[in-house]
Amino acid sequence: MIFDSFVGPERPLSWTFQFWPVLAISFICGAAGTWLSKKTALRYGIVDKPDDTVKTHKEPIAYLGGIGILAGFAIGILSSVLYIKDAALNRWLMSVLTGAAIACFVGLIDDVYNLRPSHKMAGQIIASIPLIAAGIMPALNPFLAPFGLSLPHWLEWGIGVPIVVFTVLGATNSLNLLDGLDGLCAGVTAIITIALLFLSVHLATWGWSEVRDPVRMIVCLSLVGGVCGFLPFNKAPAKIFMGDAGSMLLGFIVAAIMMLFARAYPRWWLASLVVFGLPILDTAVALARRWLNKRPLFVSDRGHIYDQMIDRGFSLKKTVFICYVLAGVYAFIGVAMSQIRTRYAVIVYVVVFTLSALIIWRKGYLKMEGLRGAIKKENAGISGNERK
Repeated sequence: MIFDSFVGPERPLSWTFQFWPVLAISFICGAAGTWLSKKTALRYGIVDKPDDTVKTHKEPIAYLGGIGILAGFAIGILSSVLYIKDAALNRWLMSVLTGAAIACFVGLIDDVYNLRPSHKMAGQIIASIPLIAAGIMPALNPFLAPFGLSLPHWLEWGIGVPIVVFTVLGATNSLNLLDGLDGLCAGVTAIITIALLFLSVHLATWGWSEVRDPVRMIVCLSLVGGVCGFLPFNKAPAKIFMGDAGSMLLGFIVAAIMMLFARAYPRWWLASLVVFGLPILDTAVALARRWLNKRPLFVSDRGHIYDQMIDRGFSLKKTVFICYVLAGVYAFIGVAMSQIRTRYAVIVYVVVFTLSALIIWRKGYLKMEGLRGAIKKENAGISGNERK
């Protein structure tokens, strides 16, 4: 069977149990932080107001949900630092936490002051610097080894830096675009991170790295806990939105996890990218749709996959559920294909994304109508934090 070798011989599965308290700590602190953030946002008027075009919820909704998620994630990371007390491991954990805090802060400024896209991008690039400084970068020579080639260290580093930056930019903006319905972005992120946690457990039992194995598990557990602590407040009808502070935070952390997988053999890096398949698909469709219809690439609209599902008659809850299922499908494919040889996994990945593109095209999801890209403008008043 495909999962016969999922648990490796180097460490027993029970070795991973020492990290699981992080999940409970992050969940409790994430829920408490979200509750406190909601109270603070309402008290000081930090709310998302409807505008009847992209922001189609019925009344102002509290922002600052991203701060609650950050609270859960940060306390999970810090509790691990205090417990483990390993210099190399803690350096990597703190670099992820530092970058996450920067990404969240940039998003928070955008929520309050509406930054220009170029300024947001600059902030996201700054957030990637702690990862680079700590050496959380892709190992490129394993890709070249089958061809008998290798890169000198300086060139591998020089190519790796832009890859880290591109991954951070891509993941943060992909989840930013996916933050369009109540519970959508948080739920999809939780599904993606749980799949990445499975991959982390798998690599840990095979003993791939004394440092990276614990770091991957701790970061995944802290993120799942923080997001799940936030999700009850964000499910329809939402009582608080994560805002750009939350979506940028989540995107950055997922990007960091993917870079941690990029230090192992190529199959794990590729698997993590496929696990992230739904946000990648939604972003690709959004850019292709705007380009084909001669619309500005970086102007918000209501033509995302989830928007069009609602415009075609699906309820909000059904749309979110379908997106959860799709995220789960991509996540399962990524995890399953990590168990076979890379050359065969790549063939499966190409087939999966080709079929996804064909379905999107045949179902008409590349079309745009109406002022904001909605298929039926008169149906634009569906509840949800439709902002991107």
